[in-house]
Amino acid sequence: MRKQPAVYILASKYNGTLYIGVTSNLPQRVFQHKEGLVVGFSKKYDIKMLVHFEMCEDMISAIAREKSLKGISRAKKIALIEAANPNWEDLAVTLELFKP
Repeated sequence: MRKQPAVYILASKYNGTLYIGVTSNLPQRVFQHKEGLVVGFSKKYDIKMLVHFEMCEDMISAIAREKSLKGISRAKKIALIEAANPNWEDLAVTLELFKP
């Protein structure tokens, strides 16, 4: 996967705590979350499963999408995740962005 701005949703488990973030390098950022290198909310609540992501044209649109996602209800976030990933698979493993 080439380096490109993206917005992503991580989960602690199926239907668990969600974290929404933005990055210019999704594989690297996923690695950082999984290894506990990102200090804060995601580390505190052990949020490591990549359950949704969207590649964006530029960082401005990625940040705008991140803000949009943070502003919608949890039910809508879950519906978004389950539309493309109904089993809440860890897409980082499925897409080989991260090998455990």
